[in-house]
Amino acid sequence: MSVLVGKKAPLFEATAVVNGGEFVEKFSLEQYIGKKHVVFFFYPMDFTFVCPTEILAFQEKMEEFEKRNVAVVGCSTDSPHSHWAWLNTEKNDGGIKGVKYPLVADLSKTISENFDVLAGEYDYNEEGEMVFHGEPVALRGLFLIDKQGVVRHQVVNDLPLGRSIDEALRMVDALQFYEENGEVCPANWKAGDDALQDTHEGIASYLSKH
Repeated sequence: MSVLVGKKAPLFEATAVVNGGEFVEKFSLEQYIGKKHVVFFFYPMDFTFVCPTEILAFQEKMEEFEKRNVAVVGCSTDSPHSHWAWLNTEKNDGGIKGVKYPLVADLSKTISENFDVLAGEYDYNEEGEMVFHGEPVALRGLFLIDKQGVVRHQVVNDLPLGRSIDEALRMVDALQFYEENGEVCPANWKAGDDALQDTHEGIASYLSKH
């Protein structure tokens, strides 16, 4: 598993479905550079069980992300037509109707491969035939990307394990607090808590109080 923290997020252009039903070709995260932080997350497949809980949970928190000037973008290895169909299926029928943020179609699996979240890999068998080991879908990867296009936080869950949207917001708060104040955030820090000066003395002072 590659660690992308501190590196530029891999570039891509792909078709995405935005605003719940509009196809956008050559969608790219580059549009946000210099303007917004980005939470870019992968999920395994459309029309599944755990995935809609995460996708709908992100939508329910969109006002919080927007207040922080953060773009939320989802991605899976499904086709854009599958995304469109799911986005236009009622929640009571297993759909995600009402989701407005972009869902990127990684049908070629190259985006998942470049972010190193593909839950398997291509190989050759003894007959020289190409085979795939594992699952040809994306793991539940999440990447927090700053305005310079650099990955500052990543977490990757196995397929059965859903993520915490509140934790994603907490990491956004921590990054933005550090960027604005130059102070680092200790364990379990949340907005409003004390932070630390980025020095040995600052850390020692914090530890003496806890």
